[in-house]
Amino acid sequence: MPSHYCCWDLNVFMAAPLPVSTIRLSDVVSALSAALDLTEGQPMGHAVRSCILGMRIAQELQLPPEQCADLYYALLLKDAGCSTNAARMFQILGSDEIRAKREVKYEDWTKPSLSGLQYLMRNVLPGKSAARRFIKAVEVGLQQEKNNAEVIGARCERGAEIARKIGFNEGVAQGIHQLDEHWNGAGYPEHRKGEEISLLSRIMNVSQTLEVFASGRGPAEGIQVVADRGGTWFDPEIVRVVRTLENDESLWQKFSSQESREYVIQMEPGMAVTASSERIDNICEAFAQVIDAKSHYTYSHSIGVASAAVRIAEAMQLAPNTINMVRRAALLHDIGKLSVSNAILEKPGKLTNDEWQVMKMHPIYTRLILRMINGFEQLSFIAAAHHERLDGKGYPENLDGDNLPLTARILCVADVYQALSEERPYREGLPNKVVFGMMEEDAPSRLDPKCLDALKQHKAIREEDPALAKTTSAAASH
Repeated sequence: MPSHYCCWDLNVFMAAPLPVSTIRLSDVVSALSAALDLTEGQPMGHAVRSCILGMRIAQELQLPPEQCADLYYALLLKDAGCSTNAARMFQILGSDEIRAKREVKYEDWTKPSLSGLQYLMRNVLPGKSAARRFIKAVEVGLQQEKNNAEVIGARCERGAEIARKIGFNEGVAQGIHQLDEHWNGAGYPEHRKGEEISLLSRIMNVSQTLEVFASGRGPAEGIQVVADRGGTWFDPEIVRVVRTLENDESLWQKFSSQESREYVIQMEPGMAVTASSERIDNICEAFAQVIDAKSHYTYSHSIGVASAAVRIAEAMQLAPNTINMVRRAALLHDIGKLSVSNAILEKPGKLTNDEWQVMKMHPIYTRLILRMINGFEQLSFIAAAHHERLDGKGYPENLDGDNLPLTARILCVADVYQALSEERPYREGLPNKVVFGMMEEDAPSRLDPKCLDALKQHKAIREEDPALAKTTSAAASH
């Protein structure tokens, strides 16, 4: 990736934001699905390509328009619960759970195999002796049923909750909840069998598997894997449909196109749905929960940053629409961190140079994902600049004060405050007195002193008046 891949265009930043009424729901959800792809160890675009395949299957099955609409959004949000099990997978394997998630997609984990054992040997306790890794691999294998029920169950439950929070109906939520059920009853979380499984889930499970193999090894192998798992993993009727698609040149051209997301946006069933301001707020809050669920050390980080940022912005007397944009940017600022393994996020010691380079990529991913959305140009700039510094020694772009508008400075201060206040693998959370003492040392070289003073004043008022603290906390959630 070029060193200036994410150079900011301040002319774009200063442009007026696009009215909410013109932002399409499909645009927002398809862009944010890229973050879910990263958490699952997949290239950005996995959910979008799964959507192309799933909607083509729905066309062949002649699904009614209402079901097509539910399927469309369920496919894009199918992995909404994926961050919930990241920490647990890291604990089980003792290794990079993102790599493990990526590799397991190529395994038929429902039956013992040499390939499955090799997968475990690659993904447990890296750096330890072969004997210790073998013992751990056997232990994990023996506990597979229990671990699967826990890890997949948490993922499915949380994914359905996220869909409901965003405002989708039960058809979408149930489709996500039953995504990992198998036709023969060997799936999770409820071991549903055959037509007990939502039709949407049956299509989605085939679509995501076909996408992984078709992207990695070609459509022919993807179709063959689906065929081989017909009657066990997959509904035989859906498998029959998939086998007819191998020579559909138009389908595979869209599938492999650089404009695949644009195809998906345009194939939204029915009338194009515009996202209301309330709907966008719900999406930002829902994805903040997805982000924070990655590690128990960050279980309320994004909400906390948003609350602090709003208070600073209010004290600086910014316009209401600008304050709302700052809040949304704060909620989504760490969406790129979904690309970082818990082996790094929860490491108690100092990061290696390679690990630090991975960590420094997360604001770049934040920028890449958010700027996909038409109308989010300013928001993406603010969100991705949260590790920049006034002295130009931050990352990823080494922007200095002349290139950091007030909105970005606010987020920088709010992020540092919240991070210092929270527990980390290498220390306990720090009290306000210590936090502000440390932050004062960084102003004005790193942090904007006026923003810091505004936050200090707000926190002092909260501590003096608990009733006001309760009121302002509630207001920050809206």
